[in-house]
This record gives sequence, C-alpha cells and structure tokens, in this order.
Amino acid sequence: MLCHGNICRSPMAQYVFMKLAEEAGVGHLFEVDSAATSREEIGNPVYPPARRMLAAHGITRMDHRARQMTMDDYRYYDYIIVMDGENLWNARRMTGGDPEGKVRMLLDRQIDDPWYTDDFQKAYDDILEGCTDLLEELT
Repeated sequence: MLCHGNICRSPMAQYVFMKLAEEAGVGHLFEVDSAATSREEIGNPVYPPARRMLAAHGITRMDHRARQMTMDDYRYYDYIIVMDGENLWNARRMTGGDPEGKVRMLLDRQIDDPWYTDDFQKAYDDILEGCTDLLEELT
C-alpha cells in the first residue's frame, strides 16, 4: 500500500486489508506492507487521527514506522497499490515506468488525503471499500 507520507492512508489500508483477510480466514495468504513515495515522514508512526480511526474499528496493534518505497519493494511484492493519481504517477516514476505492471490504484477514484481534508472517516470508508473489493478480487 502506497501514499505520499506513509502515516495516514497507506498504513490504514495495510491494517484494514490485513484485518479483512484475517476475518475471511485467508490472512496467511497475504503479506501486506505500506510505504511512501516521499521521504518527509520517514520514521514517524501512524498519524494520531488515523490511529484513532483504526482503533475505533478494532485495529489497535500498529507497530508501523513510515518508510519510502524502494525498488526492492517493487521486485518483492506482486502489487503496488496506491491511493491517488499523484502517487500513481510517482510510483511509476520511481519504478522506471512500472515495467511489470504492478502499480494500480486501490479504487478507480482518488482517496483524498485526510492530512489535508481532516476527513479521516471518509478516508477510512474509501479504504474499506477498496480493500474489500481487492480482497474479493484476489481470493
């Protein structure tokens, strides 16, 4: 899961997807991580409002620290799932044009960055929708 800073949307998507997969009994089939396209939040934990939103939905174990995506991530993971068009462009640029076709959006529309909108509920709802659809597609 990939977003700009790796402190709001992408860790939310990481933990939501993992929870959905575990609840469906297929958690063992997936390895999910998250990263940023930028370097500005490296080392920071999940942003407190995002942490509270996840906790409100039963996700309380979050040992995440922001990091930037690397080419090793691109080589290792089957999918690079991004939250918006800007990060889609950045991810493709960072991977030399996405030669293996791994980079795609979580939804067919933007998931607005709650860092700017302050609407963590909408971000959570969009992420839940996208993760639910992705899990269905992959299983």
